[in-house]
Parts: sequence; C-alpha cells; structure tokens
Amino acid sequence: MATGTLHHVELWVPDLERAVAGWGWLLTELGYEQFQDWPGGRSWRLGPTYLVVEQSPALAAGEHDRLRPGLNHLAFTVVGRDRVDQLVAAAPEHGWSLMFADRHPYAGGPEHYAAYLENVDGYEVELVAD
Repeated sequence: MATGTLHHVELWVPDLERAVAGWGWLLTELGYEQFQDWPGGRSWRLGPTYLVVEQSPALAAGEHDRLRPGLNHLAFTVVGRDRVDQLVAAAPEHGWSLMFADRHPYAGGPEHYAAYLENVDGYEVELVAD
C-alpha cells in the first residue's frame, strides 16, 4: 500500500439507525462491504479504505453543517452516467435528496457529470461519473 492512501473516514452522526440506513445503502451500492459493527457504530470497506458512522457518547451538541469549517462533502467515483442516474433515482427512498436540481447533472461544470446528494443530517456526497 502506498504512503498517503486514505485509510478511513469517520463520521460522527446524531442518529446511528438513520445513518446506517442511508449510508449503508449508498456505500453498498458503491461496492463497499460491511466491515465492522458495534453498539455505537458501523463501518463499510472498499479495498484498503473504510468509512465509519458512529454515534459517539462524546458527540458535542449541535448539528453537522457542511458550510462551516470542516468536512464539506465526500466524492465517490461511479462507473458510468447511467449508474449515477440510477443512484439519483433511488436515493430519496434512502434518505438522500438531490442538491442543485436546476443544474443537475452538470452542477460542477459542463464537462463534469455528477450528482450532489444531501442526507437529512446535512452530509453531502458527490457521485462523479468516470
């Protein structure tokens, strides 16, 4: 493995059950497999990288705001425009809504086919067609 490869991302969430439902669906659709499961969290892995959702007892009051300093969004590669479209169509059933609908699928520019989704807790993902 190369130095600098992303090892894992840990997202602290306000509601674990809701996070597992939404993130679990999306990550599974993107090829991740469930990796770890404990009373306060769950993780999914793809290759050497894994993503954790955790409802930590150390979580401070307040909610995630992608417009404040910190994490704005996670971007995932998706093989093909058709697959991006399929994920966008299914996303609302799993707690995700399409952002920038008036500019979709070119909200990132005329050469950038992508979907920007946001979940009820304010986390944003970008699904980029390769």
